[in-house]
Amino acid sequence: MTLAIESSCDESAIAVFKEGEGIIGEWVHTQIALHQVYGGVVPGLAAREHLTNFGPLLQGALRECPEMRQANRVAVTYGPGLAPCLALGIGMAKAISIAWEIPVLGVNHLRGHAFSPFLPIYQQDPKKFKQVFESLLPHLGLIVSGGNTLLFKINTDSSINLLAQTVDDAAGEALDKGAKLLGMPYPGGPLVEQQALKGNKKAYRFPRAFPDASDMKFSFSGLKTSLRYKLESMNQDEIKNSMADICACYQDAVIGQLLTKTKQGLNQETFKSLGISGGVSNNKELRNTFLKLAESHDIPLCLAEPKHTGDNASMVAFAAHIDPAGLNHTGLNLSFAPSLPLA
Repeated sequence: MTLAIESSCDESAIAVFKEGEGIIGEWVHTQIALHQVYGGVVPGLAAREHLTNFGPLLQGALRECPEMRQANRVAVTYGPGLAPCLALGIGMAKAISIAWEIPVLGVNHLRGHAFSPFLPIYQQDPKKFKQVFESLLPHLGLIVSGGNTLLFKINTDSSINLLAQTVDDAAGEALDKGAKLLGMPYPGGPLVEQQALKGNKKAYRFPRAFPDASDMKFSFSGLKTSLRYKLESMNQDEIKNSMADICACYQDAVIGQLLTKTKQGLNQETFKSLGISGGVSNNKELRNTFLKLAESHDIPLCLAEPKHTGDNASMVAFAAHIDPAGLNHTGLNLSFAPSLPLA
């Protein structure tokens, strides 16, 4: 049984994974409301909140799931993420390791996202999971979040190869920053999505970087700049009246670039499945677009549950089970790695 801790950004999260059953308990405390006034996450403030939240969170988890005291290891995110936030989670994991006399293992946050689309399959039938999982490899995955945009391959031996990544802003960051330019509060990505539902995504044309297959990389900073120039050319009434169309076109440019690079990845070799994960993967338009892409290649689309698209401890616990090669075994010497790569 694995007790998992996630604290890479502004979510204080705990989860318990039991082999043969899956996730048997999960608890999370979010700080979104606290950081809204600043227009983004403040690392020092987030770390302070982790310090305040984790004690009561663990106490509540123990009351609701006393079985977790039988955990034989504690897994914790050690990177990438905000250094002070990672340090709080690691410190808590080490304290539990000493108090409960169980080993502490470091989990790569990105690898947690990478394997999260397979968690629903495990939850559905743990006994058949290994067979089903192996039938889905090699797998082409896309992590889309506020901090990362990564296209990768999971090989038949479960190792990971990075195929493409952003050279500047992440897709989620582009959506949030675009929303800020439009006067929306943080986090703005979901608000852009809401407006986009009412808009015409052909009303405006925003740039899409690196269209050629020879350039396996993402870039969203130019898109954000293009939006700023567009808004500067409009008066407030025009912006207000065109808000839905602007959001629809801006979101379409983000999704379009993700789609183009993923198509190019699929054309490189034969994949048995496609997956998207990370906070932005909860976007319904993105999900529908990638479902059509998977269907066009006659392969399944693997998706994490909506509650597991953002930062969560369940994916950390599951990664500790499914991805032993990716674990850090330095024990009480475990240190945070803010810029830890996927592979």
